[in-house]
Amino acid sequence: MVHPDQVREAIRRAIPDAQVEVEDLTGGGDHLQVRVVSGVFAGLARVKQHQLVYGALRSELASEAIHALAVQTAIPA
Repeated sequence: MVHPDQVREAIRRAIPDAQVEVEDLTGGGDHLQVRVVSGVFAGLARVKQHQLVYGALRSELASEAIHALAVQTAIPA
């Protein structure tokens, strides 16, 4: 289990300009949905954008503190 604030901060450490929303889908803290908006994503394929987010949460995913993660990425308007 991981707290949404921990997820938010881990993503911001890896992607400093990120605007991050974290939703706990089950209330157990291990099934999460994140929406990340960042200028870093400009020009990157969607899969590369998602890889950046997954990379930011590598340790949480490896330890299974996060069991399932849905990712949405966007570029600022």
